[in-house]
Amino acid sequence: MVGRTVVVPSEIESILCTSPPSTNLVYMVAPDRLAGWNFAPEKGYTAERYAALPVVGGWFGKDTGNYETFIAMHPDVVIEGFTTDGGAALASVAERQQKMGAIPVVAVEDSTNSTGYSAPIRFMGDLLGEEEQAEAMIAYYEGVLAMVTERVAAIPDDERVGVYYAEGPKGLTTDPTGSQHSELIDLCGGRNVADCAITPGMGMTEVSMEQIIAWDPDVILAGDPGFYATVRTDPLWQEITAVKTGRVYLTPRTAFCWFDRPPGINRIVGIPWTARTLYPDLFQDMDLVSLVREYHEIFLHVSLSDDQIEDILNP
Repeated sequence: MVGRTVVVPSEIESILCTSPPSTNLVYMVAPDRLAGWNFAPEKGYTAERYAALPVVGGWFGKDTGNYETFIAMHPDVVIEGFTTDGGAALASVAERQQKMGAIPVVAVEDSTNSTGYSAPIRFMGDLLGEEEQAEAMIAYYEGVLAMVTERVAAIPDDERVGVYYAEGPKGLTTDPTGSQHSELIDLCGGRNVADCAITPGMGMTEVSMEQIIAWDPDVILAGDPGFYATVRTDPLWQEITAVKTGRVYLTPRTAFCWFDRPPGINRIVGIPWTARTLYPDLFQDMDLVSLVREYHEIFLHVSLSDDQIEDILNP
């Protein structure tokens, strides 16, 4: 997807990826071809035979992978994800290919862009001969994307919900508008209150309690379970509107997080969840339970019970 010509085996049976967004994409399109994880998935929502795959690391965030580990696994191909930054992306892929030697490195574009998932899904389906699975994924994704974006487009700017994305055990790191990690806030019609710099890569810009008090969000999305467990009784947070009104929500996680980390196609189910969380009245007719069940069947290859879905949506 960067204009290179790459010769790959006619039958691709074993794949490793250099970062979690690409790994998740392969798992969702063709789980039997995945040879290893960048980090371990949540086992409760991943079939045992896939959860038992080895963890091989990779090149993402602050992590630097090990080429010898990848080469020793003898994958048929290595998938390298990249963002649309032209020459820099091409140079990165070329370097990865040089280090991987004879193992073909295939570049997959922008699986971190929450409004552009169709292209990488379709590309992966074509590469692996899994076109039917890819099209089922795209149909679900484009359906929830259209439903949400069409409705929130009509919300006046002065009526948009102010949202703070609280990261870390103390909730004092965040990602503002423009960061790939907080995309779903803007996509789903929220107003990201964080007025701070974007920290490249892993994100998580440090902010102060004084800044958060000044921003006074209507909603807090908590990425850390420990923070979520304490914020509602922590004296430091009691004057925040979101805390006073009970609008603090833990971002769900099944096999992968729905909202962020990694910022890949695992966030597709986070689109309806975030929209319903921010605007429950606007999306009161949305059957979120059915959407969650359908997502897990299509993308994660598991069937969830009603009790499991209830536990996820109401932790």
